[in-house]
Amino acid sequence: MATSSNNSPALLAIAEVSKSFGPVAVLRSVSLQVAKGEVVTIIGPSGSGKTTLLRCVNFLESYDSGSIRIDGKEVGYRDSETRQRRSERDLAAMRAETGMVFQSFNLFPHLTAAGNIMLGLTKVRGKSNAEARSIAEHWLGRVGLAHKADSLPAELSGGQQQRVGIARAVAMEPKILLLDEITSALDPELVGEVLAVVKSLAEDGMTMVMVTHEMAFARDASSRIVFMADGGISAVGPPKEVLAAETTNERLRTFLARFRASHF
Repeated sequence: MATSSNNSPALLAIAEVSKSFGPVAVLRSVSLQVAKGEVVTIIGPSGSGKTTLLRCVNFLESYDSGSIRIDGKEVGYRDSETRQRRSERDLAAMRAETGMVFQSFNLFPHLTAAGNIMLGLTKVRGKSNAEARSIAEHWLGRVGLAHKADSLPAELSGGQQQRVGIARAVAMEPKILLLDEITSALDPELVGEVLAVVKSLAEDGMTMVMVTHEMAFARDASSRIVFMADGGISAVGPPKEVLAAETTNERLRTFLARFRASHF
């Protein structure tokens, strides 16, 4: 059984995953294990495969070879050998176990903040409207937006919309939360409020895999940091080790140099 760095059984086990778009190899035999309660942050230059890897975990992108298992269950395919694609019903159920928060907020514009959260709870989890509303209100309170339950997305700031997106994902009680550059579309003054929510979830033991360019946040919130380059994992380890100024990894040192001025 695959294990994480702390020798606990891996909740997420990625083994030798490759993915190409036409002639371009985006992922090259990527292997990574994440234990329950870990926060693993993926960093790297644009085009290194970070977002594609997250999308493969949620099977928003199929992968050409290799295996991705969540809690021992193959994602996307019935098994990694036959590669028989799961039914859309099975895929929907599996995606519910991997909540994903995107760069763009992806809220339904005609639904209120509460309505956006309630939708998956009623349609996928089978909750009653009353129970879904109660859960939505709980999580809106948790992200500091209890007073915005009945507001439409257009009435919310970008930071507020992203916090609703996070609340929508965690309300489904996923086994893993995937966060893809969730602050990249925000004005700088709104970044902190979103990262504070993510940090509080990490402190509560939520298993997370996130892609970010917020190096100080990655250092402070992560169990481990993964550096990707050219479609593969070039370095992985504790934040102090990966982000060390004296790293001997030339690609990593070049990548980190652009962030040094921010004193992360």
